[in-house]
Amino acid sequence: MQKRFQQTDFWCDFKCAHGWQKLTSDNINILIRKFKKGPLHFSLAYVPMAPEYIPAGTVPGFEQQAEDEINYLKKIQSFSENIKSNLPSDTLCVRFDFPLDFPETQIRDDYLLRFNELNSFAHTKIKKAPVDIQPPDSTFLDLSLTEEQLLSNMKNKWRYNLRYAQKHGVTVRACDASSADFEKDLDSFYELYRATSARDGIGLHPKSYYKHLLEKSLNSDTKITLYIASHEGDDLAAIITLFNENEAVYLYGCSGNLKRNLMPAYAVQWTAITDAKKYGSKIYDFYGIPPTGDEGHPMHGLYLFKTGFGGRMVHRPGSFDIPMSSLYGLYTFAEKLRAFYHKKFLKKIRGR
Repeated sequence: MQKRFQQTDFWCDFKCAHGWQKLTSDNINILIRKFKKGPLHFSLAYVPMAPEYIPAGTVPGFEQQAEDEINYLKKIQSFSENIKSNLPSDTLCVRFDFPLDFPETQIRDDYLLRFNELNSFAHTKIKKAPVDIQPPDSTFLDLSLTEEQLLSNMKNKWRYNLRYAQKHGVTVRACDASSADFEKDLDSFYELYRATSARDGIGLHPKSYYKHLLEKSLNSDTKITLYIASHEGDDLAAIITLFNENEAVYLYGCSGNLKRNLMPAYAVQWTAITDAKKYGSKIYDFYGIPPTGDEGHPMHGLYLFKTGFGGRMVHRPGSFDIPMSSLYGLYTFAEKLRAFYHKKFLKKIRGR
């Protein structure tokens, strides 16, 4: 079974250049982050999108499904115990993102509702984490479809917006770290990202982070590309994508406040989608949306944009922890406070 991109050596080694350490056990990568401030120090172990969930039967009944789910939790517990001796002694917990793909929010929510019961039957100590690391919800485009089929599956307005951008002279250029104008294009991307961050209240990494990601892919089977949509010399929108043989992922996106009426975001996405298809990736992952089309959600516009391309919805249960320290409860309490501050308080005072 193909590894999710978060489990590849390419991605984990990249993260190790930015504050993490890597441990590998049973062909699964574990990322370790150490924190120290004055006398306070602790570590976190993180297992992104692993281990895979493999059902015993191809079409299991309810009892078989429950047994598979219980055995999966036992596998998680056993894996954590096996790596414990190789983790820093001050590790608070091992945090997992389960790669369980549910087609509907209700099915995912049903799993979360019965999770404590499954945990009890499995005799494990797994807890739902207070925050999720990877986006639990996304939409996938099937790249085995023809371009005509992909266009047909879009909402009518999305096809119109794409053609409007093309008709009015929006062009898209693809660049990587070997491009002649790489530094200039990277600067342009980062300025657009600054504008997006200020407008939408999202965080951003230092420019060196994105530069290293693009540079690292030059001698790798993983392809990282920066796409920039422009019109008459003005750069309007940009995205960074990851392609491998299994999946294409829309990692980062941004847009300026200039000429937004020309729909540059549609043009830049379509160029990346068609390139991913030519590359041979199986799916195009839009990587993060609100769980439903709730109009009251602060990111409702993002939901509409990404789902309008016609992909299938994927809903995952999020992050789970196996505590390894008596300080775990204090840490998760602090996580909840931080999440409330950023998601509620800051957005409210910023008018979002």
